[in-house]
Amino acid sequence: MRTATSPATGTPAPPSPGTPDVTVTVIVYNDAGRLPRAVASVLRQTHPDIEVVISDDHSTDATEEVARELAAHDPRVVYLRLPENSGGCSVPRNRALEIARAPYLMFLDSDDELPERAVEVLLAAHRERDLDFAMGAVRRVRVDGGRRTTWMPHLVAERRTLDGIEADPRLLFEHLSTSKMYARAFLDRHGLRFPEGIHYEDQLFSAQAYCLAKTFTIVPEPVYRWYVAPYAASETASISNQRHKLTNVRDRVHVQRLIDAFLAESRHESLREDKDFKFLKHDFRMYAGDLPYRDDAWLASFADLVVPYLDTLGEGAYARLPRAERVVLQLLRDRRLSDLRTAARGLGHDVGPRRVTSAPDEESGTTRRTYWGEGVPRSAEARRELDLTDLELDTRPFFTALLRHEITEIARGPGASVDLTVHTYDPALRLPAGPQRAVLHLSPGRRRLAVPFRLSPVRPGLFEGRLRLDLAAARLPLQGFEGARHPVLRLRHQGRTHTGVLLAPLAFPPLTAHVPYRAGLTPHRVTVRPEGHDPGRLQITWQPVGATARLIRPAARRLSTPRTRRAARLAANILH
Repeated sequence: MRTATSPATGTPAPPSPGTPDVTVTVIVYNDAGRLPRAVASVLRQTHPDIEVVISDDHSTDATEEVARELAAHDPRVVYLRLPENSGGCSVPRNRALEIARAPYLMFLDSDDELPERAVEVLLAAHRERDLDFAMGAVRRVRVDGGRRTTWMPHLVAERRTLDGIEADPRLLFEHLSTSKMYARAFLDRHGLRFPEGIHYEDQLFSAQAYCLAKTFTIVPEPVYRWYVAPYAASETASISNQRHKLTNVRDRVHVQRLIDAFLAESRHESLREDKDFKFLKHDFRMYAGDLPYRDDAWLASFADLVVPYLDTLGEGAYARLPRAERVVLQLLRDRRLSDLRTAARGLGHDVGPRRVTSAPDEESGTTRRTYWGEGVPRSAEARRELDLTDLELDTRPFFTALLRHEITEIARGPGASVDLTVHTYDPALRLPAGPQRAVLHLSPGRRRLAVPFRLSPVRPGLFEGRLRLDLAAARLPLQGFEGARHPVLRLRHQGRTHTGVLLAPLAFPPLTAHVPYRAGLTPHRVTVRPEGHDPGRLQITWQPVGATARLIRPAARRLSTPRTRRAARLAANILH
């Protein structure tokens, strides 16, 4: 028996003379930099009787050297190198399963971590009763800012044990294999392995596990730390972040068809509507926000891949969606590509259409229906999906009115200012006839910059206004401000205020200006650019620059207290 030193803690690692309790497989490919962090997170588990299998998908960087060093320093670590690259996650996971020695199994990606009590918490659930698997909460951490959220929090809010997926089909949304600890006997009994040769393997594997499991437990404690990179259309991005690739779309649709076939074969057809709803609400929705940025050729190919599958989904799944998402889906199915871009920019932000059409109900002939866009939809299906009547556009409270504010022109002004031309669409004619007083609001600090301007009527339902936004006029915190903000536009009508997002042109050259000291300690570089993803708002970023940014600003942040901030605001008011 050999005692080694743990690279994670510097303390002797416990020996494992017999069978370990849990095997954690860490899959890796060309990730030598982050692999030690992932492995260290397993080795410092509060339950130490574990085995770590590093399954290397034939990396070509320094991963092999790093992995062998990790294995040499701790007897609990085993290194497995595949003879050739498989291009996915399934093969390295399955090959690790062949050599895993423990009765309970977990999976970890090399760019993520396990919280310290993950193994302890999930193993305790297994030991309390005979489970097929146990699952817990996943903490998502944005690598570009550290923001932390819980993945699908409503599904893991409380501890519960379910006798089958039918008890809560919503769990189909939680399709991660890495948030679970599986009983090896359960996987072997059903011959359950990760499907090889396809992407989005977790979705099929998890759907099968949910349907085959007789009993599983959910715990609210965090059991996985998922580091999430911002969307980037690059070859090195994760599979889910390669949404610009039509092969990515094809793979996702292919997996859905495999899941549908499994549900039918395993006599779980009762779950089909829940699974279809999950596809529409989660999988398709991931692409929907990118649709405004795609050209006609890409959108046409996207429709060719997706629409035939959409046509197999039942009406019940569509009926559970918010109306805005149903509109986007129908415009795609009708291949109205320009309208599709327009509608997709409103998802998640209560942005209205540019126009609506009112027409008599074809069945009753007495009531009137309101449809998205110009003209009455031709097919009965399109009329059903594009029907906005239930949204009560003309009577809903004004602060919830569906207006649309679009910047049609943007130009550099004098100094640090930009000149904007804004179109406001009022499809339900909620605003009174004549000019309207609008205010653009921007808040990089505690004090809001308000820029009033006039919206003049162009035609019924459309107003146009021009304004100059002077970014040097924004009052920043004493220690400066680093970050991004999105201006909003406010209108008042009959004592009520409506606040709406300001949509920018989808692409324009960034405009950068240098803003000197103003009510703060450091100058800033300010950049105006399009948001670059859904819904495409105007985005303004501040970056402190100069020697004061490097020296004074950190000290000012440490010394900043409510009292000093009040004193600074008082001094600023006197000086200005």
